[in-house]
Amino acid sequence: MKKLGLVGGMGPESTIPYYHGIVYGVQKAWGTAAFPELSIESVNVFKVLKLCGEKKYDEMTEYLLAAINNLANSGAEFAVLSANTPHIIFDRIKERSPIPMISIVEATCEEAKRKGLKKIGLLGTVFTMKEDFFKEPFIKSGIEIIVPDESDMEYINEKISSELELGIVKEETLKAFCNIISKMQRDSSIEAIVLGCTELPLLLNDEVSPVPCLDTMQIHIKAIVDKILE
Repeated sequence: MKKLGLVGGMGPESTIPYYHGIVYGVQKAWGTAAFPELSIESVNVFKVLKLCGEKKYDEMTEYLLAAINNLANSGAEFAVLSANTPHIIFDRIKERSPIPMISIVEATCEEAKRKGLKKIGLLGTVFTMKEDFFKEPFIKSGIEIIVPDESDMEYINEKISSELELGIVKEETLKAFCNIISKMQRDSSIEAIVLGCTELPLLLNDEVSPVPCLDTMQIHIKAIVDKILE
């Protein structure tokens, strides 16, 4: 089995299910009593979001590369970023990383293609919804990406940072998110919704969402498990 290096803390609420999903996913796939070796380097999500907001991408790259270098020094054979927003600089990091990396965006795009989807909605931080880094692989694959309107994007971003990043889940927030998704379905005929923030599954899943969900974290975890067992 390959040793994984996980850059976590972006935020802690998603790092926990990443760890759980990976170790038990490997055990299930392996079919015997075996857990993978992995190292976790936890960074400060609020620093990452601040650097994103200020567009200090060079500084953000150096910050996350330092974490990846620590993981490589621990013996990790490949690395992942356990969040969608930092993938805004994924290509920069991948170029300089001492070990291979698996992209959450590319893994999700492959899953959307596998499902034959042609038009999907995207929820996430304001950076994920507004910038092109998440949309580009889908557009190149002939899949249309729809984002909420400006006021809804601001609402989603605020709830992610003030509630979900801290593990706070409110029924009123769920209702509001479902109303936003329903509006996207009604106005743009989306076939599914991308949970483009790894804290969004705290709130949304196929049982409560008006349309099927593409859970980027679970899709990423599957790709990670496959790589560990490669």
